[in-house]
Amino acid sequence: MKIGINGFGRIGRLVISAMAEQKTLGQPLDIVAVVDVSTDAKYFAYQLKYDSVHGKFPGQVSTAKSDPSLA
Repeated sequence: MKIGINGFGRIGRLVISAMAEQKTLGQPLDIVAVVDVSTDAKYFAYQLKYDSVHGKFPGQVSTAKSDPSLA
């Protein structure tokens, strides 16, 4: 199932981290979009990969597009 995350603050990042820990990220759930007004996709990836409170994200993080006008 393809899903989108609306908001990429503390809770949005924790949801993705929990999905990765439970092995549901990618199969059966695939995050295809993250929507937030404050920044672009490259910074989202950085925030997820290097969380100063919860530590480094264990999986691979990548972005396909970083155009804020697409959201």
